[in-house]
Amino acid sequence: MREYRYTVDREGRVFHDGSEIVDPATLRFFLLAMTATPEGRHLVVCQGERNWFESADTPFVVQRVALLGPPGGPEAIELRFAGDYRERLDPATLESRAGALSCRVRRGAFRARFGRIAVQQLAPLLVEGPDGPALVLGGVRHPIRVPGAF
Repeated sequence: MREYRYTVDREGRVFHDGSEIVDPATLRFFLLAMTATPEGRHLVVCQGERNWFESADTPFVVQRVALLGPPGGPEAIELRFAGDYRERLDPATLESRAGALSCRVRRGAFRARFGRIAVQQLAPLLVEGPDGPALVLGGVRHPIRVPGAF
């Protein structure tokens, strides 16, 4: 079985042998077909070939977000990944690890980290309160879990 290695940078761009993969259909396929091995590695099997993905923390990086709902008070957020793969944010899965905002995607199967631009887009909706950080959507405060915090 042939094997290929890909790297995913901090902004969610995918590279093979130093060349960036830019085809949207290929990038969407990779994100939809990706599985996690028992060792925690990321793998896409396609036509008898193994495609391994290496990243600093997760190959799922939210590159941008779309705020859905009325201006000034969005009620939902659409996450946008490489290849224009899109998925709705489940705000109950938000967490902050070492200062990096993340959430769960693909029905909770994977952790996705918010890239720099996505965090900038979310900034107006992020608040700090006595109970810790939160995301406000449609007037509802969604706590951001901070693992290890009391």
